[in-house]
Amino acid sequence: MNLPNVFLFVGLPYAAMLIFLVGTIQRYRSKGFKVSSLSSQFLEGKALFWGTIPFHFGILVVFLGHLTAFLIPRGTLLWNSNPARLIVLEVTAFTFGISVLVGLSSLLMRRIRNPRVAMVTTRMDVVLELLLLAQVVLGLWIALGYRWGSSWFAADLTPYLWSLFALDPNIVAVSAMPIPIKLHIVGAWVIFAVFPFTRLVHILVAPLHYIVRPYQVVMWNWDRKAIRDPGSPWTHTRPKNN
Repeated sequence: MNLPNVFLFVGLPYAAMLIFLVGTIQRYRSKGFKVSSLSSQFLEGKALFWGTIPFHFGILVVFLGHLTAFLIPRGTLLWNSNPARLIVLEVTAFTFGISVLVGLSSLLMRRIRNPRVAMVTTRMDVVLELLLLAQVVLGLWIALGYRWGSSWFAADLTPYLWSLFALDPNIVAVSAMPIPIKLHIVGAWVIFAVFPFTRLVHILVAPLHYIVRPYQVVMWNWDRKAIRDPGSPWTHTRPKNN
């Protein structure tokens, strides 16, 4: 257990969690209306659609897979005790990982090639997408080179992560892991640390309540053709505040 491992797997995680917590709260308090995805769909929609669909579906499945191995490791190991189920899980995870790679690559090229989108792209947007791209490539590399990741994640990484939350870090297992896996873990903590300073914060304000809220009834009693006619005034009466 040397100093670099202590820094990367103890110091960095705690620093990342502190920055995440304080930074997210401060950003929401100071720039609440800017806590959004800052969508550029109105600038270009076609390439965005073909990039964001595979990216979002893929990242959701991959994230839920990691979360499942973290929260219910025994259930994950029990599922993987059957070789057929293990292969199905690994192939599914790898397929959605490819989906993330394809979608993210498309979104990155869109930001570079489309002049209108490039004008509203910040340095942090590029940094974030490059970090995510490196993380996905590492994940796919690990899936191919170090098989049955769901099992060793549940058996080795889950105890390490829980030890961090218990304030009793145990990095023996993670310190002995291959370099690509270590880089993947470090990359996750780095993304966690930069989270408050990127458009990723929109995850925390996702309008999930729309799924369960009652339907909104919209009643239109105006003449739509007249209202939507560019040559007609936008309102029948002059606004009182002008």
